[in-house]
Amino acid sequence: MRPDPTVTTAATGDSAALPGCDSFTNTDKDSTMSFPDKKLTVRSSSDLATAVPYLLGFHPDDGSAVVIAMREHRIVFAARGDLPATDAAAQEFLDHAAHLAAVIHRQHHITDTVIIGYGPVDRIDPALRLYDEAFTASGITVRHLLCVTGTRITSLTCGDPTCCPPEGTLFDPTTSLVAVQATAAGQVALPNRAALAARITPVTGTSRDAMHLATVEAAPRLITLLAAGNNVLEQAGTDAIRYALRQHDDGERLPDTDMAWLTLLLTQTPVRDAAVDLTEPEEHHITFWVDAVRRAEEPLVPAPATVLALTAWRNGNGALALIAVERALQINPNYELADLLLQTLQAGLPPSTFDQA
Repeated sequence: MRPDPTVTTAATGDSAALPGCDSFTNTDKDSTMSFPDKKLTVRSSSDLATAVPYLLGFHPDDGSAVVIAMREHRIVFAARGDLPATDAAAQEFLDHAAHLAAVIHRQHHITDTVIIGYGPVDRIDPALRLYDEAFTASGITVRHLLCVTGTRITSLTCGDPTCCPPEGTLFDPTTSLVAVQATAAGQVALPNRAALAARITPVTGTSRDAMHLATVEAAPRLITLLAAGNNVLEQAGTDAIRYALRQHDDGERLPDTDMAWLTLLLTQTPVRDAAVDLTEPEEHHITFWVDAVRRAEEPLVPAPATVLALTAWRNGNGALALIAVERALQINPNYELADLLLQTLQAGLPPSTFDQA
């Protein structure tokens, strides 16, 4: 878990908790996962392994480690990161785990954690033992260490072969009730992180040509507006944002001319800040800003990408937030708001931080 953009975090609100081993199915030990309008019951480590991709928004690749932080019987935070190379020194694993433990400590009232590694058991077992050591040393209770190898989940801490056989337990996430209910609740689990990043891939072909032409044609209009003063600029920006979001809420895709004008206006800090204030942390507004990032001319991407990142973070979608902020900084490494948000995401601060600012 490097202290850099490879770490993906997600504030999950009312989510899931692992009751214990696969044999724990008594109702007094069941836990729940809450999605909008849905509450799911998690009864086993297999259920939790099935739920993780819905918490993160994508299936972790091999070589990943996921930490689930719980408050009593609810998950309140999830983080995914890349494990160090197999030939890395033990201290590197301990250092990375200590960094993540510091992130976990910033959450409120964490009672315990579950650490899940993805890949062959012979690689994951020694790595997670070091994470367990670092977490325990920092005062964090680790309830369970799990290894997911394909569709087989192995407990690295339960010594009872009747509930946790040493060869692991097969599970089918495609037919799991947790997966069915999560999907019904509108949650998406993409194949991997790359698939999530592809969500904001720039448009190409005739769509790119049309946006380029619309942006070139709108540029003189911005120059004229800047000469009119800040008050006129801010009002024009606010009007453009309100119109764009209203069009999107009504199911209409913003025309190229209007999107080009909006992306030009967003280069001005007061307009970008107004966009942050006027955007709701809801999926339908996330969809709008995804479209804006994809259609914006590359030099204009940092502002809409940062608004998208803030919106996704406030919505609890830390994975998309991180990908969007990485996109902004890839184009402009000195974009201050994106850099500040990146530090916030790496620190694992909850979205409530934004509302308290």
